[in-house]
Amino acid sequence: MFKPASIPLFSLLLIAGILSVTQNVAQTVHQDKPFKQDYSIKFYANAGTDMQQVAADRNENVQILGKEGLLHPENGRFLYPGNIRADNAYRFMKDKKIAAIATHQNQLVYLTDSFVLSNAWAGTLLSKHTLPKASIFAGGNDLSFLISDGKSLQLINDSKSIWSGSLPDDEVLDIVFQSTANQFWILGSKSLYNLAAGGNALTKAFSGSSFTAFDLANKGKNIVIGTAEGYLLFDINSKKQTGDIYKKLPVNKIAVIKEVNNRIWFGSDEGAFALRADGKFDYYYGERWLPGNKITDIAEGPNNSVLLLTNKGLGQIIFQTMSLEEKAMIFEKQVRQRHIRNGFNASRVNMDHGNVATGYMDDSDNDGLWTSMYLGGEIFRYAVTRDPEALQNCRESLDAMERLYSVTGIPGFPARSFERSGHIKELSDSDRWQHSTEKEWDWKSTTSSDEIIGHIFAFGAMAELVDDPPMKRRAVALIDTVMSHIVKNDFYLIDFDGKPTMWGKWNPEYVNAFPINVGDRKLNSSNIVAMLQTAYHFTKKEKYKAKAFELMNKHGYFENMMRPMKVIGKAPENADEHSKQMSDGWNHSDDEMYFVGYWGLYRYAFNDTLKAKYKQQILDHWEIERPEKEGAWNIFTALTGVKDFDLKEAVWYLQEHPLDLIDWSIKNSHRKDIELLEPNFRRQTTKEVLPPDERQVQRHNANMFSLDREGRNGDAEYSAGDIWLLPYWMGRYLGVISAPQK
Repeated sequence: MFKPASIPLFSLLLIAGILSVTQNVAQTVHQDKPFKQDYSIKFYANAGTDMQQVAADRNENVQILGKEGLLHPENGRFLYPGNIRADNAYRFMKDKKIAAIATHQNQLVYLTDSFVLSNAWAGTLLSKHTLPKASIFAGGNDLSFLISDGKSLQLINDSKSIWSGSLPDDEVLDIVFQSTANQFWILGSKSLYNLAAGGNALTKAFSGSSFTAFDLANKGKNIVIGTAEGYLLFDINSKKQTGDIYKKLPVNKIAVIKEVNNRIWFGSDEGAFALRADGKFDYYYGERWLPGNKITDIAEGPNNSVLLLTNKGLGQIIFQTMSLEEKAMIFEKQVRQRHIRNGFNASRVNMDHGNVATGYMDDSDNDGLWTSMYLGGEIFRYAVTRDPEALQNCRESLDAMERLYSVTGIPGFPARSFERSGHIKELSDSDRWQHSTEKEWDWKSTTSSDEIIGHIFAFGAMAELVDDPPMKRRAVALIDTVMSHIVKNDFYLIDFDGKPTMWGKWNPEYVNAFPINVGDRKLNSSNIVAMLQTAYHFTKKEKYKAKAFELMNKHGYFENMMRPMKVIGKAPENADEHSKQMSDGWNHSDDEMYFVGYWGLYRYAFNDTLKAKYKQQILDHWEIERPEKEGAWNIFTALTGVKDFDLKEAVWYLQEHPLDLIDWSIKNSHRKDIELLEPNFRRQTTKEVLPPDERQVQRHNANMFSLDREGRNGDAEYSAGDIWLLPYWMGRYLGVISAPQK
């Protein structure tokens, strides 16, 4: 009988006492308290509509001033954009030549060529002025208003002119009122003035150049002034500039500034951004957030939202308080309603400009992998909640996964995907599709190692954690089926043509042909040992254990697995072309395969000695991945029981991930607030990774440091099943994320 303890490598290590299972220390647990989740409701205007200002009143009415009159947004909700149309609520307002709109004392107020007026206060506000080209105004405490046509200034109250004047050698750009000091502030292109509400004196407070916009901030302590090169802070008490001009911004040329709900918002020709408490910025760019990127106005919206008026419509940024579990339930609904194809976790493609009611659910080379990851999440969800809905989701995905094996007609060989027959010629990868013996079905061949490691992960988790005996038996049978195929075929995955698939190769001759610094040598060794361990754990068939130790000892797979990640790099000059092609840069799909495989590698280790070494391997890999702040990799690392696995960054990933998973164009390379790095093997573009809601929608096999994604027009929506639900529910199962806290 095969006895692993008699193998020289491990017996020597045991005798020396080098290996021992590290006692796990208490892990920090994230208490799932409500946080602010932002998302956008978009309202698109008809082409050519000229929109200048936006305002909202206490009744949650939002009005937009256009060149042709008043407009209002209608019928918008999350992922279902609304429109902008003429506002006819007050039909006689059409006769007024409105030049500006503002919110004063939570009411909508209008500036025309003759009056400042409002439909609030029973329509009694009707204050005449004598600047027929006036287009700038602000209201004071007692319904006085300071207005300007860019040259002259006039302070009026109840149709009486209290004061008039102009800025010496400057033009008026904007006016704001400081209620606590009962004074107006006037911004010119190169100067800042203040005027007491009584109109006693116009006083110059500050000089500069290239001013563009301004607003009061920090409870009236400062004035933020935008310029063509950044922004500066003016201290009202000291009448001096605070610090140097701030230039490390997403965009330095400022067009609009507005403090909304104690946050300073900036508008530019390339999106909007808000200053955070840590001095960095939340950047809102592209149609995930905005109909257009040129910001023309910013205002406070209903229910603490922010209104961002653009050249193509209105973006309303909503901040909703929710727990991570509540966010999970939103994503659970997204997956079930729009992303389940024959039980698979699928993307929706060929959509019409972000319209989720259009398009279709597409097949993928990785249907088995994406579904395995979603299935894993639902298994963990069921293990935590015992929710029958989660169990049914598991059952339906298991049906799809199981059918991958039967539809091919090849014992132990799973398809990549399957689809109804008669459409092969319509598919871009038609050469991969084969006719099934099952009537009216076709299946996709060339199955990859990505799929197999995903299958084994999900089947193992199901066999261990789902308390449904038939499902357990089916999961174990599938593990045994595919691993028997691989072992019988000398560690190759054999396709319909009797040949190994392109990537289904774990044979020593193939694996060890790579130089030691080519990632596939380490990856394939780690994955096959994890799969053999899982198979042995649930079937107790000695062939799996024997083969695993044979690979680790006789063929150097243990050495391959334990090789530090820092060794991985480009193949040497004398390497074969395949090795060079496989090592032209860091492969993030490999990371995905490693971490998915770590579940079986660590959890189902043959013995505690190996388990301790596997922990070293996992932590070595995690250490090099830390700059990505990848939620899934941090949570997978937590399974080792290690105290520090960057839980804070994992929660950051989960909280900062956008609710909108539509594939929109994204641009960040122009930003001045990021520190770019020189080109490198890991393809890390910036010193610090950007938040998920400022990047393109990405699965875990993508580079989190990708800055731009051009040419996207909302033609696809990704599923949250593998992207978000897997790390969240795994975190809940491992106990490092709590249930919602009140």
